[in-house]
Amino acid sequence: MPLTASETRDALAKLGVHPKHALGQNFLIDGNIVRKSLELAKVAPGDRVVEVGPGLGTLTRTLLEAGAEVWAVERDAMLARYLSEEVAPLHAGRLHLLVADAMDHPIADIPDPLTRPFKVVANLPYAISTPWMDAVLEGPLPERLVLMLQYEAAQRYMARPGSKLFGSISIFLQSAFDLAPGHKVSGHCFHPRPDVDSYLFNIVRKPQPLLFPRRSKMAIRACFQQRRKQIGTLLRGLLPDGGRAWIDSLVAAGLSPTVRPEDIPLHLWQTFPSLGASASEPAADSAPASPSA
Repeated sequence: MPLTASETRDALAKLGVHPKHALGQNFLIDGNIVRKSLELAKVAPGDRVVEVGPGLGTLTRTLLEAGAEVWAVERDAMLARYLSEEVAPLHAGRLHLLVADAMDHPIADIPDPLTRPFKVVANLPYAISTPWMDAVLEGPLPERLVLMLQYEAAQRYMARPGSKLFGSISIFLQSAFDLAPGHKVSGHCFHPRPDVDSYLFNIVRKPQPLLFPRRSKMAIRACFQQRRKQIGTLLRGLLPDGGRAWIDSLVAAGLSPTVRPEDIPLHLWQTFPSLGASASEPAADSAPASPSA
């Protein structure tokens, strides 16, 4: 069962743990939201699930009780020891705990991610949400992600062309995943209460997900770093030929070279030149996505 607010406070006090803002430690204390996370993720017995920042294991326990096998990455050594002693022994080897930084191990070193489906269900530390998502989008991809996020981050991920929030992360994520209905979450559902609203973000891998090569991603990010400039001007400094062929495809679609990055439709960004990797960098983004479940 999920830990209640009083059980969470008591456990933290017993451990002498003070939630660290720098690590984004806001512990989920609402059992209804925990159960909603599993419902959105369609967790079933035998599912392989990655969890990031399990903390005291409120979500972890519920995943294990639902019959999932969980690979969790936790940076806080004291919390990891608590999970190893209090949670893992109750579930017959189905909790695999990695004491590490999730930015170095974004999918918790789950085995065979290219050939065996897996999901991600996590109360994601807000400070790492976008760089962590970028790392996940290098593949191999989970079949589904249900993430507790800062509402502002979720808005950027879901933003559509024409919005001031539409940016490179919107393009990369929506090219690989379909957005599914989520759930706005009040700060009252956490201890300590965060200063911002949260969102239970729910996405499903596309049948044919698109992963951008790393150098293409760098060029697209650069466009949005100067988002008030015209795309024709931006590409002259980013692509060897100024992106002439791609600009021609925008014109053929009824757009002008004076259009700004945020006003270019997603399907046209998906045809952005595939720059590949340079000789000095790995082609991580070229890795094939995991097979459809």
